[in-house]
Order: sequence, then structure tokens, then C-alpha cells
Amino acid sequence: MAVEHKGIEVITFGCRLNTYESEVMRREAEAAGLAELKDGAIIFNTCAVTGEAVRQAKQSIRKARRENPGARIIVTGCAAQTAPQDFSAMGEVDLVLGNEEKLQRHNYRALPDFGVNDFEKARVNDIFSVRETAGHMVDAIEGRARAFVQVQNGCDHRCTFCIIPYGRGNSRSVPMGAVVEQIKRLAANGYAEVVLSGVDMTSYGADLPGAPRLGRLVKTILKQAPEVKRLRLSSIDSIEADDDLLDAIATESRLMPHLHLSLQSGDDMILKRMKRRHLRDQSIRFCEEVRRLRPGIVFGADIIAGFPTETEEMFENSLKIVEECGLTHLHVFPFSPREGTPAARMPQVKRQVVKERAARLRAAGEAAYVRHLGSLAGSAQQVLVEREGIGRTEGFTLAAIDAGVPGEIVGAVVTGHDGQKLVAAHQAARAA
Repeated sequence: MAVEHKGIEVITFGCRLNTYESEVMRREAEAAGLAELKDGAIIFNTCAVTGEAVRQAKQSIRKARRENPGARIIVTGCAAQTAPQDFSAMGEVDLVLGNEEKLQRHNYRALPDFGVNDFEKARVNDIFSVRETAGHMVDAIEGRARAFVQVQNGCDHRCTFCIIPYGRGNSRSVPMGAVVEQIKRLAANGYAEVVLSGVDMTSYGADLPGAPRLGRLVKTILKQAPEVKRLRLSSIDSIEADDDLLDAIATESRLMPHLHLSLQSGDDMILKRMKRRHLRDQSIRFCEEVRRLRPGIVFGADIIAGFPTETEEMFENSLKIVEECGLTHLHVFPFSPREGTPAARMPQVKRQVVKERAARLRAAGEAAYVRHLGSLAGSAQQVLVEREGIGRTEGFTLAAIDAGVPGEIVGAVVTGHDGQKLVAAHQAARAA
């Protein structure tokens, strides 16, 4: 009688880089034999950006154990790298892997005794000892209409609020040839859009021979992988945008007109206390210059509300920068202290004030987004269908579309919006 195996489930938290790495983990875990376990295995790829992200991961782990008492539960990702002891102390967890270990096949060995004691249970080495990032090859990103490709990992900067360098290590880049090969492979498998991802993407190339910059990588991809219809960038640091990148934004129609900026604040004093490398005027000038080079480009941004020492006047500068930069897609983070970071030791803003400021910032972002939706009425758009009836424009605006299958790019005309997404009609259907 054949034994039914539950297989491997990977649960991903956090960034696009984690999404990509989850596919590498799935492949390596299957090759190591975890899929053959009778009760299956569940791998949690965690995020450490906020305390809330860590709390949600632990909650999901406990729920998974209740619902799957016989499954092997493995925890990895940035939260596991920065606080392995917290997860190895959980009775629900069988194995804890660091961010480097999670990509190595031998760490997923499907033996009945793995994780038998606390020493074996956590395999987390010093992430700062890792000097290279390999170009891991994946054929698909499960459940995704667009593909993510890792081009860089780690960060050499030490923003006072950020725990991520301790989860990811120092900045290291994937060689251009490996990036191009991976993208060509994904395009051959039917992906029309590829998103470049990394922890600090605009630092790309500093550790490679000849120190190529991100702009050169983008131009090389577009030249050597003509089969890729749409290339998109994940979050960038505008102060590090190089001339080739600006030229590609201005001249390459296949590079999508959407940039997500790591702004974090609109106040100069707070930016200095964060140890950011830009000032508010530099962000505003960058957006003005890029909009001149690529009219109609859409900007998103990360902004933290309630950073330590933030006064009402300082917060107002963050509110104003939403309009001054013309931001459309806003990611608002209520500040939460991360143990081990300098900001956790600074004078804290009261939690209620932090929440109230975050709500005001979100409201400003929502109003800007609705104005953006209204500005697209009657426009022609190319929509990448993500799932039935829903897709994204080139500017990454959500759209309801009456045609196409996931992964297909459909021409459409915007007929209106519902406050959350565009309503678009397939051009052929409209013409009929």
C-alpha cells in the first residue's frame, strides 16, 4: 500500500528577496528528501523588520503545529538569523536555520533525529563571515505572475533603526552573467515581467570586478535578454542612483515607470538621527528630475512614523513630502524599537502618538493614491494579469481587468476606479 506524503509547504514573510529565496529553499529541501516525510514539512521564511513581523511568525508557527502535529517545522529567515535562541526555545520548532544555511541542501537532511537537542536545533553561523552571494537558479516563483530575481544581498550601512544588516550581513552582489542567465531562464518559462530584488540594491556591484553599478546591470539585462517584456526594480536608495540608471529610466521603455524609494522620513534632523545618507531636498529634487526624464513615472516610498525624538513639526515634514515628492504608493511603518539597534536606546515617542501619526500618514497616502487613480481616467494601459480579473499597470497600479490569464499582458483603457483600484476594459472588447 502506497504511503501518502504531505510534501513541503513554505510560508514566506517579508520582502521580495525572501519570496525568491523561498523557491531556492523549496528546491533544496525537496532534493534533501524532506518531501518524503510522511507528515510533511513546513518551512517558515521569517522577516525581522518589525517586532510585529516576528510576532506574526511565531503565531503562525504555533498554529501550524496545532494543525500539523506530526510535521517537521523549520524556521529560517532574518528573524531566525538575528534571534535564533528565541525560535529554538519554541517547543513547536524542530530546526532553526540561518540565512546562509537555508540555501544549502545538506541542512535539510530528512533524518528522524535532526533537531534532537538544542545544539543541533539551531544551525546559524555568523552572517558577516559570508563574502559572496551565489546566483541561485529557479525555474518559477510559485503562485506568482511575475518573477523575482536576487541581484544583491546584505547592507554595509547602519541605519540606527534597522536590524536587517545583522540578518543579512554585508553587501554582496550576484555577478551580472548569473543574473542575466537566471532572467533568460525565467523568461523562457513564460514570465513576461521580472523584478530585480535585493536588500540595498543601489549598492550593487561595489564588490565585483570593475565595480559595475545598478544602471549598467539594468542596461545589460535589457540588451542581452530581449525576450523580457517588463523589467521592474524593487526598493532603491535614490541618493545612490547612478547616471546609467537614470539614463535607462529615461530611454528604456521595458524598464517599468515605477520606483519605490527608501525615504524613511521627510525631516532633516530625523534623517540624520536615522543615519540616512540623504536630506529631504535631495529626495524632492530626485523625484523632480526623474519625472522630467520619464513623465508619468509613479513613485512609492517607505516612511517611518514616530521615530524617537520626532516632534509634531518634524512629523509634519514627513506629511508634506508625500505631496512634494508626488508619492503614490506609500508604505507606512509605525516605529517599533528593535533590540540591539541604536534607535531602541533613544528617547521614545509615546505609542499612542506613534499610532496616531502612522494613521495620519496612511490617510495622506490614501488620498494621494485616489488622486492618482483619478488622473488615469481614459488612459490606455498595459496590464499584467496577476489573477483572474486583477492585474497591475506598468506604474504598478492595481487594476480590475475583464480579460487575460495570469502572467499575460493585456492592453486596456481605464474607464474609472473604485477608490482602491482602476477599472479597465480590454481594448479589443471595448472596440467591439
